[in-house]
Amino acid sequence: MLVPQVWSSARLGAKGLGRCLVRSLTGWASGEGRKVDIGGIYPPVTTPFTATAEVDYGKLEENIYKLGTIPFRGFVVQGSSGEFPYLTSIERLEVVSRVRQVMPKDKLLIAGSGCESTQATVEMTVSMAQVGADAALVVTPCYYRGRMTSTALIYHYTKVADLSPIPVVLYNVPANTGLDLPVDAVVTLSQHPNIVGIKESGGDVTRVGLIVHKTKKQDFQVLAGSAGFLLASYAIGAVGGICALANVLGAQVCQLERLCLTGQWEDAQALQHRLIEPNTAVTRRFGIPGLKKTMDWFGYYGGPCRAPLSTLSPDEEAKLHLDFTTNGWL
Repeated sequence: MLVPQVWSSARLGAKGLGRCLVRSLTGWASGEGRKVDIGGIYPPVTTPFTATAEVDYGKLEENIYKLGTIPFRGFVVQGSSGEFPYLTSIERLEVVSRVRQVMPKDKLLIAGSGCESTQATVEMTVSMAQVGADAALVVTPCYYRGRMTSTALIYHYTKVADLSPIPVVLYNVPANTGLDLPVDAVVTLSQHPNIVGIKESGGDVTRVGLIVHKTKKQDFQVLAGSAGFLLASYAIGAVGGICALANVLGAQVCQLERLCLTGQWEDAQALQHRLIEPNTAVTRRFGIPGLKKTMDWFGYYGGPCRAPLSTLSPDEEAKLHLDFTTNGWL
């Protein structure tokens, strides 16, 4: 089994870092002076565990093979749905490496590399690039949230982007972190040549529109962080979505994208309405245990979560099932 190491930029050395930078610039440039296009739909891949709470790499690969048949732009690995706070650094890197090895070559791999300290985030980001990530999704540090001012967060993301050999995507998920990345900080960071966009999971469509409006001169892209407000996000300028629901209804989420991009708004609205309750069920209502249970129903491997996340009660499972059946998905 591959056992990657976490390397700092200094330990990687000039030659190694240079190779990563060349890969970044040649593999991602979409035109002179332009940042990479990250538009499209991505499932935030879950991390399968065995009954004894070990990462089940075989089941992970099986899930990727099945998801690879759906017209996603790529995969997000080690996001919130991947239970990354519960994995060791070695496990986080190994999961990304395994996905890279089996995923379709034409799809993009975005890896969550956020840690609480700037130094640790830089080291994890460099390591994610080494094991095959095309871009890094960096969640806001939040343990000392009272001191996470715009100044502190701008410094953090600037340092990470300066030293990252791959493009950086900001990640705002206030439901988990307890803080919003301030819009003024997003606007400032959008000017960095190695920061390409943001995954916005707060659910405030007004905020999404404001970010799109204030960063439109910076070639900065917004990805909706949930299928529940995907249509609204597309309507005001988002370019795609990283949607937990895509792990089970991937074809339908991609269909919603196509309807929005082709201006078929009535059909898009009808489909969006049918996705709202199932999406809420596998995110805010029942979380990752609900998402994994639903994956089991749809032919993927969901399996258990890693403690302290626990499985659903019979009553919760029945309510989850109802949210899918009443909308015609089961």
